[in-house]
Amino acid sequence: MEDEKPNIETTDPEAPEVIDGELVLAGDDEIDPEEETKLSSRKDESVGFPELPGEKPSNENTAFYFQYILLPLVFITVTLLGGLRIGVEDGEFLFLRPALICLIYSAILLVLFFRAKLIDLEGWFSDKFGAAKNIANGLVIFTLFAASTQVFNSLIPESGLPFWIIAFCFFWTLWNNLFSEFDTRRLLQSLGGLFGLAFIVKYLLLANLVSAEEGSWITRVWQNPTKEAFAYFLDIRRFSSATGYIQFFTLILYLIGLFVVRPSSSESK
Repeated sequence: MEDEKPNIETTDPEAPEVIDGELVLAGDDEIDPEEETKLSSRKDESVGFPELPGEKPSNENTAFYFQYILLPLVFITVTLLGGLRIGVEDGEFLFLRPALICLIYSAILLVLFFRAKLIDLEGWFSDKFGAAKNIANGLVIFTLFAASTQVFNSLIPESGLPFWIIAFCFFWTLWNNLFSEFDTRRLLQSLGGLFGLAFIVKYLLLANLVSAEEGSWITRVWQNPTKEAFAYFLDIRRFSSATGYIQFFTLILYLIGLFVVRPSSSESK
């Protein structure tokens, strides 16, 4: 005789209702991958904040201001300071226009930058970009061209035999890199070395050969006959020693600008 289970009925009205059912657990292999992806994306959207229509990430805004505002300002500053000279007698500001050969050297230098892929031409000008972006990129490249012109104007002596010697050294370096087997590392090393050598020759060697003292020509000849002889035969113009400090800062600023120029305008890093 089987034992009968007592049927216990609950008369408590607040007791929860008991429903007979079966718990079914589905394995991982029974879950649709597409449905799982949809659920995860919905979960991410519910947790994250909605992006505003006109909002840009902060890194893109920083890159935009850096490329189209800060970088052109650096090159414009180099353009203004590259032609600045300080007079000896009154300390006046003298702005010297660049020689034609400086424009030619600057154009060749840009061609070398494009050839070395330091500046990718297709990354700066493309049909995929809008007209406004192409114009803005063109203005940035133009400021680079102007700054390069003034750097050559700063490093090449103004007249005389030193002008032709330093100009020939720049011509020889640019010509060899333009028509010989190209090497980006050799280009940067030769340009950096030549920039430094030209600065030392002009603002240390030649500046010390010229007397920077005030007074008439007869007084300077009487006090420093050797320096006046060098200034006469080499046709070296006399400027204040502050000019060398300004041009040193200009050259460093130009090199920093070249270092931070991106090969492509669409890069975010």
